[in-house]
Amino acid sequence: MASNLLKGTMILTIGLLLSRIIGILYVIPFYQIIGEEYIALYQYAYTPYSIMLAIAVSGVPIAVSKFVSKYNALGDYATGRKLVKSSMLLMIVTGILGFLVLYFLADPIAHLIIKDDEADFSVNDVASVIKFVSFAVIVVPVMSLVRGFFQGYQHMTPTAVSQLWEQIVRILFVLVGGFFVVYIFNGTEKTAVSFAVFAAFLGAIASMFVLYWYWRKLKPEFNSLLNSSGRVSSDISLTNIYKEMLIYTVPFALVGVINPLFQFIDMITFNSAMSSIGIGGKVSNILLGMLNFSAHKLVMIPVMLATGFSMALIPYITSYYAKKDFAQVRKSLDQTFQILLFLTVPAAMGISILADEFYLVFYEASETGATVLAHYAPVAILFALYPVTTSILQGIDRQKLIILNLLLGILTKLVLNTPLIKAFETDGAIMATACGYLVAIGLNLFAIRKTLHYKSNMVVRRIMLIIIVNIAMLVLVFIVKLGFGQLISIDTKLDGLMVIIVCAGIGAAFYAFVTIRLGLAQKLFGERLTRFTKKFGL
Repeated sequence: MASNLLKGTMILTIGLLLSRIIGILYVIPFYQIIGEEYIALYQYAYTPYSIMLAIAVSGVPIAVSKFVSKYNALGDYATGRKLVKSSMLLMIVTGILGFLVLYFLADPIAHLIIKDDEADFSVNDVASVIKFVSFAVIVVPVMSLVRGFFQGYQHMTPTAVSQLWEQIVRILFVLVGGFFVVYIFNGTEKTAVSFAVFAAFLGAIASMFVLYWYWRKLKPEFNSLLNSSGRVSSDISLTNIYKEMLIYTVPFALVGVINPLFQFIDMITFNSAMSSIGIGGKVSNILLGMLNFSAHKLVMIPVMLATGFSMALIPYITSYYAKKDFAQVRKSLDQTFQILLFLTVPAAMGISILADEFYLVFYEASETGATVLAHYAPVAILFALYPVTTSILQGIDRQKLIILNLLLGILTKLVLNTPLIKAFETDGAIMATACGYLVAIGLNLFAIRKTLHYKSNMVVRRIMLIIIVNIAMLVLVFIVKLGFGQLISIDTKLDGLMVIIVCAGIGAAFYAFVTIRLGLAQKLFGERLTRFTKKFGL
């Protein structure tokens, strides 16, 4: 199980990593095309869009994978096929309804986000970009259904590849469309932003073509399993199928909405809170753009590891839990928590300590922007832990606790956001986000422990070891960074990139060497790594 879990996770993680890298690199030319002040307008469209997707379909891939995996483990391949066939029309209708809701509510949403007399953008500007991005909602539900079906059979590659192509097509249209609008046709940056958000629709179409190709390729395998099982069927009615799917989907729909909803809370409270302390208008918009787009894009890099883990974890935990093999469930939790923190902690802290250079390379030299990034980056560890803990609760059928814990986390963010922003400005919004996630994660872990009687002193000891090694690594990276500052003046993007490559390279080499010498890496990644390290005498 461990090797299969790790393999499935790595396939998803590599695909998500490539997708995330492309999604980060494109902001360099896009930032130059539209400028710092229009980043907030771009985010004003994407946050409501993300919330709509989360409400409509974010739970579908995981819920479908859980459903299909559960009945496949029981030898009932027919029920999973029955679900997909009957759900296709439902997902088409859901996509159309989601599009209509977002399109026709664009004006009220825009009024909620911004007031005509308080910023550089009018309500009409914000409503217009929301309408452009709403078209993508038409396609995404069907795409999510098909991805979930593949994952239920432990086929993670279709999801990873389709996500990658979705990102490539979307970003090509963002950059090419933006360039032509601004530099060829002398259009406005606002028009370029509209083209950029519409690109989400084209990316989703590209993803559907990729998934169709994989369906044609894997259909013989699915049919073979169906026939070899003698078409064993539990004769579950469609009503019961949808009832079970609803139980699975609703918690993860809410889970998917947590991050965009936290951003939406910032959008409706940040400007007014900042205005109340004398910082409003253009400055407030720029700071919000730094927080919710510029810094957030970089902060989410380590989080793709958690996305891979949560998507790969659900089918395995569901399968073993259905078989009442609690020993394997606990073993998978041990491995997941350790590997997740082993990878995300150094990535998040590395971005924090090299924030000046990262912000310079991806955007421009900005002391304020780099400070926001440095303070925001450690929160990525919480962003990574949350989907994994909720995936575990989903796998062991604790959906009601997921909803309760999520709502308490959101309530924490909502209550703390305005007073903390007034007290600490942008740092206040970051602190409120961290507090909200800490509440939700803490409650999730408590529920996991009570349900599975899960307690591992070994995991606690190894996590402490990971923290100690990371502290040593960060001290080394900080010293190397100071050395660079003494030798050269870091003024250009090339200078910043050189510092990142050298510091990150030295930090990664130190981290790998120490964890291998301690035997920690071998224990987490298995025999293949052990054989590899022995070749080098480590």
